[in-house]
Amino acid sequence: MAKQFDVIVIGAGPGGYIAAIRAAQLGLAVACVDAWTSPAGKPAPGGTCTNVGCIPSKALLQSSEHYEQLNHHFADHGISAKDVSLDLAKLIGRKDTVVKQNNEGILFLFKKNKVSFFHGTGSLAAKTDFGWSVKVSGKTEEDLEGRHVIVATGSSARELPGAPFDEDRILSNDGALRIPAVPKKLGIIGAGVIGLEMGSVWRRLGAEVTVLEAMPDFLGAVDRDVAKEAQKALVKQGLNIQTGVRIGEVKTSAKGVNVQYTDAAGAEQKLTADHLIVSIGRVPNTQGLGADVVGLKLDERGFVAVDEDCRTNLPNVWAVGDVVRGPMLAHKAEEEGVAVAERIAGQHGHVNFDTIPWVIYTSPEVAWVGKSEQALKAEGRDYKAGSFPFMANGRARALGDTTGFVKILADAKTDEVLGVHIVGPMASELIAEAVTIMEFRGAAEDIARICHAHPTLSEAVKEAALAVDKRTLNL
Repeated sequence: MAKQFDVIVIGAGPGGYIAAIRAAQLGLAVACVDAWTSPAGKPAPGGTCTNVGCIPSKALLQSSEHYEQLNHHFADHGISAKDVSLDLAKLIGRKDTVVKQNNEGILFLFKKNKVSFFHGTGSLAAKTDFGWSVKVSGKTEEDLEGRHVIVATGSSARELPGAPFDEDRILSNDGALRIPAVPKKLGIIGAGVIGLEMGSVWRRLGAEVTVLEAMPDFLGAVDRDVAKEAQKALVKQGLNIQTGVRIGEVKTSAKGVNVQYTDAAGAEQKLTADHLIVSIGRVPNTQGLGADVVGLKLDERGFVAVDEDCRTNLPNVWAVGDVVRGPMLAHKAEEEGVAVAERIAGQHGHVNFDTIPWVIYTSPEVAWVGKSEQALKAEGRDYKAGSFPFMANGRARALGDTTGFVKILADAKTDEVLGVHIVGPMASELIAEAVTIMEFRGAAEDIARICHAHPTLSEAVKEAALAVDKRTLNL
């Protein structure tokens, strides 16, 4: 007889495991099915984010930043070191330990919240009198039934046509995290979050990095002023960023990868590298889900079709995260997971897509929420803007990291904050204040009148808010 649950979650990434835990906290009987497996053959819940995405990339960014600081910046503080060496195997090993700790943390939370975990691939099998039949395929086979099913199967890296991932020469985000030796030359196709973060890691460790981007503008979705500042800083650090390129033939050999491309001026060029990271977007994971078996509707791009509440076309079947429309961000998936769990429990879950923050964890970091200045201009919206440079911030000077600024955009009449854009130190942490203000539809004056501790980087946010009304204090 099939094991029965109120809710079955297929996938234990940020959307899935958060949905499972929240549903269990609300008193529902919950099962979560996930197939990720660690190198040791053990369950590895957490999805792309924990295993080959957000978490391991931040571990490598932190380690490589230490290496960069020791080699190039500690002398400014009167600290000198000789014969600095890199143990790449240990650096990668630390990253793997961080991943394992997060895997184990999720399993602990499942146990704590009484979520039944099944290690294997979950697929929709049939509609039943109870609800939905879900098959679990793996080392052991399981038959489950759930009154509700939440699909949270995530996404995978998109391959470049004619150049499939081999994770040796042509790398996805997975292979980019475990290159066995620092390459002399590294090529990257795609100047998005993954491309820039991984490019930064390997450049700091000693690689010569070339980034090829098809779009004419660097970080086209980002506020223009912020994008220009970020590009200037990254190029100064040594990243060779080329925009407006058209990729041609890609060939691999025992020695590396050759990429034929046309540059922005129309000239034919060739890039030769030891490895090539391809970061040109992601595709939803629906293969093996059983969508065709039960009639689950997919949209024209292969995403599970959902309404504004994450309901699919099937009764009591929901979908969240990368497998549905919207930004492919872990925190967006988490918010949807919580909202769906609460809706199933009879509550009123809500996700505000207008206040989902974006972050690029390069140095300087880039973070934003809400509308960019070019978007407001395109809409014909009357707005006012204020900005403040970290160069004039006392804490940034003390840190020795004064690159960048904070920029705030507010409605010209009501002063409501419409967008906040930050490039500089700890932008990923500073953006939360902006998200909070915007969730409450607060004004730039609200930020300006809040007492910020001194000296802190957050004072730059306050100063930018003051600048909206053309007044600053230079705290």
